Amino acid sequence: QVQVVESGGGLVQPGESLRLSCAVSGSIFRINAMGWYRQAPGKERELVASITGGGSTYYPDSLKGRFTISSDNAENTVYLQMNSLKPEDTAVYYCYADLRQHPIFSSDKYWGQGTQVTVSS
Repeated sequence: QVQVVESGGGLVQPGESLRLSCAVSGSIFRINAMGWYRQAPGKERELVASITGGGSTYYPDSLKGRFTISSDNAENTVYLQMNSLKPEDTAVYYCYADLRQHPIFSSDKYWGQGTQVTVSS
């Protein structure tokens, strides 16, 4: 069993900051990567940021400079720091963990339930 739990969403005004957290727990052999997707109403889910177990990060060009992903490997937790938030950042943010539960198992992706981020004045 693997659980992925997000926290930190909420309502903020344009220009403000918000930090999301995501903790994964359960039967884990190795985490390959963790990250965040978001989905706004009527739009496809898009990748926001990812970080590998070795610390390599990825951001789409549109979010570079405003969003920062970091991790605490000892706690199997990742954080998404979002600065200078805009109304178009409003979405449900989903955390995922790409991990292996056992050395002989293949890797699989596990998802959290999502956390709402609303940017509005």
